[in-house]
Amino acid sequence: MATEQDTGISSPGAENGEIKSQEMLLNMGPQHPSTHGVLRLVLSLEGETVTSCTPVIGYLHRGIEKILENRPIMGGIRYMDNADYLSPMLNETAYAGAVEQLMGIEPPRRAQYIRLLVGELQRIASHLVAIGTYGMDLGAFTPILWAFRDREGILSLFEALGGSRFNVNYMRVGGVLHDFPKNWLKECEAFLNQLEKNVDELSRLLTGNEIFMARTQGVGYIDPQQAIAYGLTGPILRASGVNWDLRVNRPYMAYREVAVNPQVRQEGDCFARYMVRLNEIYESIRLCRVAIDQMPGGPIGTRTPIALRPPRGETYFGLESSKGELGVYFISDGSEYPWRAKLRGPSFVNLQILPELLRGHKMSDVIAIMGSLDLVLGEVDR
Repeated sequence: MATEQDTGISSPGAENGEIKSQEMLLNMGPQHPSTHGVLRLVLSLEGETVTSCTPVIGYLHRGIEKILENRPIMGGIRYMDNADYLSPMLNETAYAGAVEQLMGIEPPRRAQYIRLLVGELQRIASHLVAIGTYGMDLGAFTPILWAFRDREGILSLFEALGGSRFNVNYMRVGGVLHDFPKNWLKECEAFLNQLEKNVDELSRLLTGNEIFMARTQGVGYIDPQQAIAYGLTGPILRASGVNWDLRVNRPYMAYREVAVNPQVRQEGDCFARYMVRLNEIYESIRLCRVAIDQMPGGPIGTRTPIALRPPRGETYFGLESSKGELGVYFISDGSEYPWRAKLRGPSFVNLQILPELLRGHKMSDVIAIMGSLDLVLGEVDR
């Protein structure tokens, strides 16, 4: 056998009989399917172990905040759909809520309950995408088919309600655009009954699955104090044992009347984050039924001028979106256009902990950890 002296070739880092691997830089994304958009991760690897991670963002930047400042206040609502494009109804509610708070407008009770109902339907749709794509990230194809099948039912309800499935443009300052069409609430109730059975089936497919459990349990642990220090919110925070939900801790609109049971887990790993989202689907189904049963009569909006001119001032309105605290910081100079509209996107804030989470994990865990954060790049880049 030829020795190093014979060949004149030495092993990289071979000193004192030890073989060392060189550090390797790996670009994951921005076209990689498991980045759920156009996120680019620059990974430093020692063998298959991640030593550092640098997220590179901005590939999807569309200047939504600057667009809002150059549109009349009512005209800005439809652009909110494009931030977290999996939760457009909740985005619009946050924007409308900020303007209402600044103007001192209280939407009618019926409008508040409609917002609660469609908002919880939107939360279900978002979590279905999160769970379905997470299963596909880890090698299971059936969950995404089932999840998107059920999401189609919600989008069809939105289409019947507001005329559009995706960019709904349904919220208005002071209320909502349309009241329910004939038999819409009955169709919604029937859909919720079927959805509950379908989610049971989806849960049996993933929860307890040996491969799924091995890839998620004990992986990507987030300490409660660490989660708070990074400003994490939503299912990620509650999966680390921190009971914080704006619908309960800072209730707004109809949530002041409808009690919410926050879903909390103590494990703080990828599996806990999956379970929180799964349990939140069941809780949202319950909240939708409560909203349908308690739906008050009356108007669906407050009369407002076509050209809204809020008084000079500033305000911040935050709500519990599907990813966490979605906030709108709004400054008015008394004109028809916002002087400043700043979004607090939960995906952007939650992304900050990713380099810390990946350090020391194997390359195969990168997919599991990143998928458990449920990032939407439209909200990260804006």
